[in-house]
Amino acid sequence: MNTAVCPECEAEVVLEAGTEVGEIIVCGDCGVDLEVISLDPPEVALAPMEEEDWGE
Repeated sequence: MNTAVCPECEAEVVLEAGTEVGEIIVCGDCGVDLEVISLDPPEVALAPMEEEDWGE
């Protein structure tokens, strides 16, 4: 089982088996969206905010 540290609240975040680089996961402690940026070593970063599409 791989774990990484949430950059927002420093909680331990578990990367489930089958997790891929680029996948978005949610921190179980603070609820922030995290992007998996590395599996070896396990590392996550704050996910980029999605731009709102107002039907343009």
